[in-house]
Amino acid sequence: MANSPYPQSVEKLIEEFATLPGIGKRSAERLVFHVLSTPREAAMALALAIRDARKNLRACSRCFHIAEGDLCTICADDRRNVRQICVVELPRDAIALEKADIYNGVYHVLQGRLSPADGVGPDNIRVKELFARIAGAKDPVQEVILATRPTAEGDATAEYLAGLLAEKHPAVTVTRLARGLATGAELENAAPSSIAYAFQGRR
Repeated sequence: MANSPYPQSVEKLIEEFATLPGIGKRSAERLVFHVLSTPREAAMALALAIRDARKNLRACSRCFHIAEGDLCTICADDRRNVRQICVVELPRDAIALEKADIYNGVYHVLQGRLSPADGVGPDNIRVKELFARIAGAKDPVQEVILATRPTAEGDATAEYLAGLLAEKHPAVTVTRLARGLATGAELENAAPSSIAYAFQGRR
């Protein structure tokens, strides 16, 4: 690049780091020079870890959380309460709840939320799979916890699911997380104690 003070390979690496959330150009430059200053083996270990994660990780065939095999570690754990399903938007939301260490049920990851303005409807997220899972459960589901994010889209998604659940599975108790979480907050950024409070106060 004609106006860049860096070799092309360095400039390209800076550009790639700058695409990460919360990383601007200056932070990207610092990360690149940190990588370049480490021993070659350490830099290659980072590159291989990224490659292996992309190669080995997939969506769990049951709940759509991240997994290295057919099932994620939570679905594969027979100590979990399969009669209780916590519905979240993204895998990192399930991870945030796991860090709070208060829940022993299983999850269903929607892989998104309803957003008509962006063209995201029920067929674009894992709604059908949730209802197929409830209908086909060997152990009847007793509670579905709607833990979508406290945003306009997250609330709309929860309301839509609650209405469908009341219609199709009236025997299933439907709860929402209490507002121990600030409106607009994301689960992944909330303190474990706040998540635990919200979880205990679900209704």
